[in-house]
Amino acid sequence: MVKKRPSSGQVRIISGQWRSRKLPIHDLEGLRPTTDRVRETLFNWIANDVRGARVLDCFAGSGALSLESLSRYASYAKIFELQAQAAKQLVANLATLKCENADVIKGDSLALLASKPSEGFDLVFIDPPFRKSLAEKSISLIDQHQWLKDDALIYVETESEIAMLTVPASWSLLKEKKAGQVIYRLYQYSAEPVLDETTSDTEETN
Repeated sequence: MVKKRPSSGQVRIISGQWRSRKLPIHDLEGLRPTTDRVRETLFNWIANDVRGARVLDCFAGSGALSLESLSRYASYAKIFELQAQAAKQLVANLATLKCENADVIKGDSLALLASKPSEGFDLVFIDPPFRKSLAEKSISLIDQHQWLKDDALIYVETESEIAMLTVPASWSLLKEKKAGQVIYRLYQYSAEPVLDETTSDTEETN
């Protein structure tokens, strides 16, 4: 009996040094790459903050967010991924791009976040598998174990039925947008007390 191989897809890098490059990804359960449209909106939001940033991708999956950041000249990316096949593909894709300023760490993201890093991060992506209550748990661990540099930006993508997220008082909401079954938000961390004056850009797209 011939073992059926998992079907594969591709992720396209939108801009930067690897613009329009298409890289293979495995079609695995729970792997849900951020769509090109959402990714383009996100990187328009953070366009001036990616170059030189230290990036943490908490639930990498296809690696679309960290690869896009590296293409746009982020200085370093730490990439967490639980599924062995997805992690292996990420390592292969980084090798294809001849990218040496990233580390792929296979493991449970909550366990990995439950320790203090040697250095904080400027840009953090939290895009966990849906309906597993992982977003707020990750947020709590990131705050508790000091993963953020001052003024760090945090992107959180969840299923749209999560109308409200519980975040630390030191995080202010900058942007929020809904696209289909997804809602995505951009926060900024401040080590100083945050006044309750957030400026949100809430818009629903079909």
